[in-house]
Amino acid sequence: MHVHEVIVIGSGFSGQSAVIGLQKAGIEDWIVLERRSFLGGTWCQNTYPGAAVDVQSPLYSISSEPYPWSQMFAERDELERYTNYVIDKHHMRDRTELDADVCALDWDDEQQHWVIATRDGRTFRGQFVILGPGPLSNPKIPEFEGRDTFDGRSFHSNAWDHDYDLAGKRVAVIGSGASAAQIIPAIADQVGELHVFQRTPHWVLPRRDRKFSRLERALLENRYVYGALRSAIYLGLETRVIGFKYFPGLLDLVAKRQALAHITRQIPDPEIRRKVTPDYTIGCKRVIVSSTLYPALCRPNVTLHDAGDGIDEIVPAGIVTKHGDKVELDAIVYATGYDATDGATTFTVTGREGTPITDLWAEFPRAYLGTTMPRFPNMFLMLGPNTGIGHTSALFIMESQLRYALDCIQRTRNSHHRAIEPTAEAEDRYTEWVHRAMERTVWKSGGCSSWYQNSASGKVIAMYPGFSFSYRFRASRFRPQDHRLS
Repeated sequence: MHVHEVIVIGSGFSGQSAVIGLQKAGIEDWIVLERRSFLGGTWCQNTYPGAAVDVQSPLYSISSEPYPWSQMFAERDELERYTNYVIDKHHMRDRTELDADVCALDWDDEQQHWVIATRDGRTFRGQFVILGPGPLSNPKIPEFEGRDTFDGRSFHSNAWDHDYDLAGKRVAVIGSGASAAQIIPAIADQVGELHVFQRTPHWVLPRRDRKFSRLERALLENRYVYGALRSAIYLGLETRVIGFKYFPGLLDLVAKRQALAHITRQIPDPEIRRKVTPDYTIGCKRVIVSSTLYPALCRPNVTLHDAGDGIDEIVPAGIVTKHGDKVELDAIVYATGYDATDGATTFTVTGREGTPITDLWAEFPRAYLGTTMPRFPNMFLMLGPNTGIGHTSALFIMESQLRYALDCIQRTRNSHHRAIEPTAEAEDRYTEWVHRAMERTVWKSGGCSSWYQNSASGKVIAMYPGFSFSYRFRASRFRPQDHRLS
């Protein structure tokens, strides 16, 4: 069987950026494995009402692919068009295996390459593997008592049921994060009743959106103009790290004041104000950007249930609250997020000498630069442990990781070796630094629990503890002493 030089798993922005990098590097023997029946990742999969990006579109895009966005914060349909534009421009469709749902990734010690098995019985082999499955692609639904007894329609926001008409229905949205904040305003005026079950409120800042004029859209197609705008947005967002890591008090002085003013301005009801006001430092959980959520919660057909009036159990007719009230429902929407820190992959991964990745991650997920791991040669995990950033575009980190991955691949090729991996000492040193630096951050000490944290250890696994440009600097300085070639 043919051994490809590089196999890319996933066709979202990670996979697209990887293909662009491989093409620029002159690496021609690559294929993409996509578990779904279509390409594109997040913005082709998530079709729930109100879906939109919460980072400015010129920054939330691939740096080498300018695009004439219609507005500052693109909505899902436009993001899907952009995704398909990139895919078609770089001829990814011709070299992508669809419905290739990977179930096992095993390193062949003798042949020095990866063997990839899919659930439909296919096998692929590759010298290098770039994993881009997406950290927010594995939906998570809490095990509410009686969840499976509900007689109505229920689904996760990641798999929206478009065949079901919500008009006039009694609907519950469970969750209060980014997806819920977009879904609630989008459906509130359509449904008969909307019950929002919020475990913990999020801080919400206004969405400073604007439509681009025809002239502005034309200018965005110029890569120099696009680059200048990206840089301006990037620098503005990067200043938030000063508060997230170094001076949390600044968050209270600036961001928290804005968030409280936003509540006061948009919510006249003191009881709803109480329910939506968090008791932890702003930034500890993901900050929501919305100018429509609070007005939706104030609609007469919307009821906000907080933790004190939360879900006791789900019954065939609906939900019984902790107060003993029975909320009769036609549909339940689970906007309950993803398994982002405990289950970075949906398949088994086995490295050198049969080492399962669960051994390395027994305490918590970890990786050198959040990308590579000892005993797992030639494998690069995009948006892996501690590569998340809560203040700017994830694509900036992703592209930084790919620079490092391509550097590793090229060095292996040029040295006439077959494999490269970080040493255990280097990974230990890096991981110790990450969690030492994390202690000062709002994500660790801000007084909340969030999906940023690993449930078993309590360590913050999703976020990078510093400026994103400092990560790019680390990723761009290849350290031969930290790696082993074989």
